[in-house]
Amino acid sequence: MTPPLPASPRERIVDLAEAAEFARDRQRRGLRVVFANGCFDVLHAGHVSYLNDARQEGDALIVGINSDRSVREIKGPDRPIVPQEDRAELIAAMEAVDRVVIFDEPTAERCLRTIRPDVHAKGTDYTAETVPEREIARELGIRVAISGAPKTNASKQILRAVREQQTP
Repeated sequence: MTPPLPASPRERIVDLAEAAEFARDRQRRGLRVVFANGCFDVLHAGHVSYLNDARQEGDALIVGINSDRSVREIKGPDRPIVPQEDRAELIAAMEAVDRVVIFDEPTAERCLRTIRPDVHAKGTDYTAETVPEREIARELGIRVAISGAPKTNASKQILRAVREQQTP
């Protein structure tokens, strides 16, 4: 039986060492651990689909969220819109999510090496051949799964629509 989740979403936000220990504990119990990651800057239905589907790949879901610094590096100087602590709390509040870790690198390679999940889930904007962490996953024996509904919305599209509505 899996222990209950911490009472509040903030208690589910942990550092990398705690996420790794959570994974080891679940794996010792014979459970499959899934790791998913992303920026999650402007939360939308595609993110929800991705994480709910990722959870179906295993018994426990750890989500890595890019830090504010790494989001700027990936998306540009105007991002993120939502600070990392708020993004982490929103993701941690999802029923499918067991733990959240914030990481500072542009890819989740260090998270994969430290947590060593059974499955690495990526959204449908990737294929098995384009997942940035695919070589590390292969090296560590981590199965890569493409999860979620086909990508029909993106944070940049939402932000563009908001900006267009604000222009007189």
